[in-house]
Parts: sequence; C-alpha cells; structure tokens
Amino acid sequence: MQSPADILKGIWTSAGGDAGSLDRVRLTGTEPQIPSSFRVAVAGQTTIAAAGLAAAEIWRLRSGEVQDVSVDMRHAVAECRSERYLRVDDKPPPPAWDAIAGVYRTGDGRFVRCHTNFPHHRDAVCEVLGCAAEREQVQAALMHWRGEDFETAAYAAGGVVALMRSYDEWSALPQAHALAQLPLVSIERIGEAPPKPWPKGDRPLSGLRVLDLSRVIAGPVAGRTLAAHGADVLLVSGPELSAIPWLTIDTGRGKLTTFIELKSEFGRAQLRELLKDADIFSQGYRPRALAALGFAPEDAAQINPGIVYLTLSAYGHTGPWAERRGFDSLVQTTTGFNHAEGRAAGIDAPRELPAQILDHATGYLMAFGAMMARARQAREGGSWHVRVSLAQTGRWLWSLGRLDGGLNTPDIAGEAVHAAFIEDMPSGFGTLKAVRHSAVLSKTPAQWSRPAMPLGTHPAEWPARS
Repeated sequence: MQSPADILKGIWTSAGGDAGSLDRVRLTGTEPQIPSSFRVAVAGQTTIAAAGLAAAEIWRLRSGEVQDVSVDMRHAVAECRSERYLRVDDKPPPPAWDAIAGVYRTGDGRFVRCHTNFPHHRDAVCEVLGCAAEREQVQAALMHWRGEDFETAAYAAGGVVALMRSYDEWSALPQAHALAQLPLVSIERIGEAPPKPWPKGDRPLSGLRVLDLSRVIAGPVAGRTLAAHGADVLLVSGPELSAIPWLTIDTGRGKLTTFIELKSEFGRAQLRELLKDADIFSQGYRPRALAALGFAPEDAAQINPGIVYLTLSAYGHTGPWAERRGFDSLVQTTTGFNHAEGRAAGIDAPRELPAQILDHATGYLMAFGAMMARARQAREGGSWHVRVSLAQTGRWLWSLGRLDGGLNTPDIAGEAVHAAFIEDMPSGFGTLKAVRHSAVLSKTPAQWSRPAMPLGTHPAEWPARS
C-alpha cells in the first residue's frame, strides 16, 4: 500500500511538478482517523498538501524564497468536514438534508439515493413519482419502479438521483471506461498568449484574480483555498440561484461576493469585463450551460488570452455521462463506495463515507491544478484549461486501497476538533468558529483576510491591486 508521501508524489509529478520540491513537505499522522474502509484521511491530507506545495512553489517563483509545507492528517480530516464543525455565534449547523433526501428501496429490491436540497431537484423527483414531497409517499411510489428506470427518468426530468451500484457494476459501465482514459487532473493548453508576469505582493497568490462561479462544496472549496494563499476571489452568484446557506458561509471565507444576472445581456457584459482582468475562471455549472452564454473555455481564452479556466464536473468530460449532473453523495452511491462500505459493515444497505471526501478532495485538486497551470502560464505563456471530476477523484480514491478494520475506528469527537483546529473570526453572519486551513507554510502562512459575507454583498468589480 502506498505511503502518503508516495501518493503525494503521484499527484505532484503527474501535473509536472519537480520531484525535488517534495523534500520540503512534511506529512504527519497515521491512518485510520475516521471510520471507513477507504483511505479517506490520506486522500484529504495529500490533496491539501498538493495545493499547499503548489502555493509554495509559486512563492519561490515570485520571490526566490524556499519554504516548507506541513499537513497533519487529523487536521486535514477536520478540514474535509469543515461544514459540520462550523459555528455561527456558537450555533451548530441546521440539518444538512432536505426532508425527502436520502436512500430508498425500489420495487426490484435495489436502492436509489435522491438529492433534493435544491427545490427544482425535489420537484423533479416528485413529478416523476407523482407524489407529494413526503418521505412515506416517495417510498411507496418507488416500489412501483425498477431502480435503473427511475434513475433514468429522474435525470431526464431534471432531477439528480443515483442507483446504488457495486464497484464491479460501475466498472462495467462505458462511463467508467471513459474515466480510465483520463488523468486525475487534466491540464491542457487551449490558446496562445504571452506569459503574464506575477503581480507584486507578499503572499503566493497576492494580486491574482479569481472568478468563482460555483456552488455547494468542491468548487467553493477550491476558491476558498486560493483565497487562503492570497488571491482576490470574487464569488459570482445570482439572487435566483439556489444555495445552501451553511455551505455558503463555510466556503465563503476569504471571498468577495457579487450578484450578476447571466441571463441578461447586461449581466453577461459585466462578467466579460471582470473576465478581461481575471487570472483564473473557476466554474462548476452544468455542462454546456456557460458555453451557451458565451463563456466556454475557448470563449474565455479569446476574451482574456492567458486565462486559466477551471471546469468541475460530476462524471468527467468524456463518455455518455459527461453531461450528467451530480453531487458527492450521488457519485459515492453510483460508483460503488456506499455498497462497499455497507458490505464492510456487514449490512445489505448503503453506507456513506464519513466525509464528503469526493467534494473536498476534488476542491483541493482544482486549486492545485489552477496554481500549476498559472505557473506554466508565467513560464510558457498560453491559455489553459484544467478539468477535474468527482467521479475521477473517486476512481483515484479506490486506487489507494482499503483499510482492514477501518470501520471500527472511533470517529473524531467535535470537542477534539474545536480544541485543536478551530479559529474565531468575524463575518457578515456573526462570529464564526471555523476550521483553520491545514496546510502550514513556513514563510507565507495561509489565512483568510476577508470575512465571509452574505451573497451579493459586493459590487461586480475587482479590488485595486496592492
């Protein structure tokens, strides 16, 4: 079984990182940390370390100064569950899930998972089933369906659901074969442009401007990570877009936030103006949604030659599921994780991973890919497209192997997290108690210099570069 250092080396060198830089990284802690048969803790630690090392490498390129990076495994696990440890004025988070979200049996004895936290996704499930948004009615209706037929029908209606598959069932699907042809993080040159010099500043990403068009966890975590290393991150949302308030607070640390109505020409003009002065454009929209509005990667590279464009998807950018919507919990379900954890626990039912690790690890890989691409831009020029997916991160997590008896590990108590890894900070919502960033850089400590604020607080403009 690979060591954490070897796993990090695989991530780092696959994106063109110099193996010599790994000598400056210290990974502490041992697994398992939380109850799982998968190497969840190592996945969090190594993806966070990769992003931290990329920031340190950029600082070396900018300043000539070399620094060390350390990541503690237990701290990394806490950060990969940061949403559950957040407190606002000492209040814990509300229930994470909508009333009808979760797992159901179907008439053919299979299990399906419904993700209904957004109203339009909940409405789609109820429309397909012809029932009210009540758990008992949903379960009764699903007894008249085959699991795979319901999955297909719900997606066609605009819902997001997943049939629970075993790893072997998933591996036999064409989409799994498509993913097997892709790297963990895809970094491709998509246009010509001269190299952009690094702006002045006292942190790795000082003066770099990031447009963040993402919601829920993975994409927002990427933006939060870039902000932790000094980037000016502007979260672009809209008053009509569904959001999960607690996640918005947790991942909003360090960011500015504005509303732009992308369905209007005025709003698209606003975004084009922002894009002209951006360094990184990060988006997790449904596939082709932004392309239809004039913001495909190739469009962005024409508007701003030299841009680094990040794309997050659920199931990868090739294959028959390339346009399928999804969330961490659904990808866990359909790619075999819930089945495998259930079997390891001795139950004939789905069992979730003890963290939304596909989301969090993918977010750190997005930030890592963005920084590696920006460093290449400064060196070689060009415009760059970075692509990651939840399912590809899942495929990588499978490749790390399993932990015998890992499910017997005691979970980390919230009190222990709050004693060791929490910092207090002001916000536009009240006083936050939130998990500190777990990548510790010796010369440029990670920190969020802007408080989390309600969506739409700031104007649609960049702050002046220092």
